[in-house]
Amino acid sequence: MSNNKVVLAFSGGLDTSFCAVHLTKEKGMEVHAITINTGGFNEEDLKRLEKHAYALGVKSYKCVDVTKDYYEKILKYLIFGNVLKNNTYPLSVSAERVCQAIATAEYVKEIGAGSVAHGSTGAGNDQVRFDMIFNILLPEIKIITPIRDLKLSREDEISFLKKNNVQMDFEKSKYSINKGIWGTSVGGKETLTSNLPLPEEAWPTKISAEKTEKITLVFEQGELKGINDAKFKHPVDAIQKVNEIIAPYGIGRDIHVGDTIIGIKGRVGFEAAAPLLIIKAHHALEKHVLTKWQIYWKDNMSTWYGNWLHEGQFLDPVMRNIEVFLQSTQEFVSGKVFVALHKHRYLIEGIESVHDLMSAKYGTYGEMNKSWTGDDVKKVLLKYLAIRLPFITR
Repeated sequence: MSNNKVVLAFSGGLDTSFCAVHLTKEKGMEVHAITINTGGFNEEDLKRLEKHAYALGVKSYKCVDVTKDYYEKILKYLIFGNVLKNNTYPLSVSAERVCQAIATAEYVKEIGAGSVAHGSTGAGNDQVRFDMIFNILLPEIKIITPIRDLKLSREDEISFLKKNNVQMDFEKSKYSINKGIWGTSVGGKETLTSNLPLPEEAWPTKISAEKTEKITLVFEQGELKGINDAKFKHPVDAIQKVNEIIAPYGIGRDIHVGDTIIGIKGRVGFEAAAPLLIIKAHHALEKHVLTKWQIYWKDNMSTWYGNWLHEGQFLDPVMRNIEVFLQSTQEFVSGKVFVALHKHRYLIEGIESVHDLMSAKYGTYGEMNKSWTGDDVKKVLLKYLAIRLPFITR
């Protein structure tokens, strides 16, 4: 290969650590590792990742923070659409993989690498998402996938790294954990079964909150802009604050079962406290301020949007068309949503909005309708029967 540079999408976990050592020591390649931060790493994490990458033998290491770009291009539309895969999963990993693949592709172009590598296995969705983006944005670049190509088990990878004197916490490597602003996925031996739950020690966030707490989420045209009396410059800051408040309650833990892109069933644990609460609160507000047909078409188009994004098809132009529609539905989605937090659960107690269609000026349910009266109903029904009855009874 004339160009020996390879860009490795690097998370620092077991798979990408194996890739770094394998590509440098066994393939003799010049590895340039890049971590794409989608809100899951703090400063201490990134320092540890950089140190770990160089210890594995990479030529260079870089971290790019795309969290706000991730929100602007993807997350806000998942909120506008109340997107939950199979009514359960907020696309925690599938959405961020798109951003990570695009940013990695840009880095390949920036440094003039001849190939790009990722640590996906041959059994899941990530291999398709990364390959899809790389083939579209880097059509002339070779894609290298050591874990998939060598058909390695996690035990195989651990054994290889130990032989190469790599220092890692291999006990933690029993679980594959991926953390971002839109949730954390957790995979392990239990999720390879259909019946076993994840043990308490597998969940990254420990339950520490006990007392009931009430919070208010403030939306402006569909975007979360405030919590209680605090306002935030950017919705990313508000999302992170929501997660800080409610994750200790154990809210947002679940196990998702779905169809993979390659046709098999997959099962993964996740904790997504902020995404789930924000989506449900946003949905509650929409039920008050949108018409029934807006909600109907939003439900249909949002489900399709989420499924297509989940399958790595973010670059399809139809996605931009649906985003325009979703944005247009948010004009009146402004107001407050009142939430009570309890251990393992939450309750949306109500909303307050100047655009509330339950306003008393339109009528009071069960008492009187001020905009469409009973007399109007009788007139319309008589007119309809006069026109249609001869055809119905013939």
